[in-house]
Amino acid sequence: MSSRRLKYLSAVAKSVRQPRYDRNGASGIVHIGVGAFHKAHQAVYTDDAMEKSGGGWMITGVSLRSPEAADALNPQKGLYTLLTRGPEGTSARVVGSIRRVLVAPNDPDLPLAALVKAETKIVSLTITEKGYGLDPKTGGLDRNHPAIAADLADRESIQSALGFIVSALHVRKAAGLPPFTVLSCDNLPSNGKVLRRLVLEFAAARDRAIVSHIENEVSFPSTMVDRITPASTDKTFADAEALIGCKDKAAVETEPFSQWIIEDDFVGGRPDWEAGGAVFVKDVAPYEKMKLRMLNGTHSMLAYAGFIAGHQYVRDVMTDIALARLVRRHIEAASRTLDPVPGVDLARYADELVERFANPAIAHQTYQIAMDGTQKLPQRLVEPAIIALKRGLPLDAYAFAVAAWMRYVLGTKESGEKYSLRDPREAEIAKLIDGVSDAGSIVDRLLGLSGLFPEELTGSEKWRGAVKGRLEMMLAKGMRAAIEKESAGQ
Repeated sequence: MSSRRLKYLSAVAKSVRQPRYDRNGASGIVHIGVGAFHKAHQAVYTDDAMEKSGGGWMITGVSLRSPEAADALNPQKGLYTLLTRGPEGTSARVVGSIRRVLVAPNDPDLPLAALVKAETKIVSLTITEKGYGLDPKTGGLDRNHPAIAADLADRESIQSALGFIVSALHVRKAAGLPPFTVLSCDNLPSNGKVLRRLVLEFAAARDRAIVSHIENEVSFPSTMVDRITPASTDKTFADAEALIGCKDKAAVETEPFSQWIIEDDFVGGRPDWEAGGAVFVKDVAPYEKMKLRMLNGTHSMLAYAGFIAGHQYVRDVMTDIALARLVRRHIEAASRTLDPVPGVDLARYADELVERFANPAIAHQTYQIAMDGTQKLPQRLVEPAIIALKRGLPLDAYAFAVAAWMRYVLGTKESGEKYSLRDPREAEIAKLIDGVSDAGSIVDRLLGLSGLFPEELTGSEKWRGAVKGRLEMMLAKGMRAAIEKESAGQ
């Protein structure tokens, strides 16, 4: 046992809640993408499940890129501190559901070995939208995605999540082992169906012999996940040390609210995630659309407008009276595009979102939320905008949000300072708008970005005019003036 782990356990034993279950049991879950969100969400639900019901559901983590998570967690044998920040203060608990983290670039054989173990029943993922190899233009597999392309070019290579999943399923079938459930926990619409389609397309290109087995024997439940989880900072680590009495570079922070809606379709069993509050349903879609449009869509709007207006955090946005009014407007506009959601009062959900965004203890950066916009806009803003247009509902909220995105992708603050978009299509966007400065040309070129805005919007003069007018204001008078005008309903 490392001295670091001994010190960690000694400290937490005297202060905060720590796991009371047997952490030496089977590792029934392999999770790809052990980032802050996983540690604040799925790992916590699993910790609660084993606390209540036991079972062999320890998590083996896999990192496809950086060794950072492994370097932080492995010396502590997977233990880490979860800080929950609310208006009333900050609490700490120790989560024990992660056993270790494997780093695929260091040794791809180790993650594959974990995936093919008989005890592995679930393979879950939080690899963000861009990790799936989804072509935003076609909706199919992007064979130019670096990891996907490498895996398809070299049958001995495994770099992508899809590559590990397909290879493991092949080995398990050859060994007479049952398949596992593949569980996406990312903000993709119909994430289970999308992942199934991508896995099958990848398998058809790399390992056709396994296709029918995947089609008939492997399940891909859809999920909806929700918990605001900022990136860990020096303050996260300092507060964790103050609460538990020692350093913890694996510490994460989050909000009190947490939600997990899961399609109940598992081929090899699952943990008692209900112990942590997970809800199992037949159809996740209504909950997913609610979250993507009301929470995520509003998040995108306030991130683009707030960042350009000089607000570093979401909580700062909510102290800006005019912009906070636009936050409320967007949430309510999004709710009007939804069908009823079973068991959910949308008005109450809207109030909860406003309270969560305003939580003064959560430092969620607008710049963090703004990244990967081209992969987030379709489900967050474009889809509800099309519904609003078809139903004759006001387009104001979506037009303002998309105009704010267009202003953001110019890559320059109003002070002249440049910043990276951190978007997979950043170079394409820069080339597309190079040399143009008037709002009309910018709107025309960005609406023409392939695969992003469908014909229902690009062919609508009402939509085009609504976006253009708002972008003109942002460019001519600045984001502050645009926010004030929009808030006043002018």
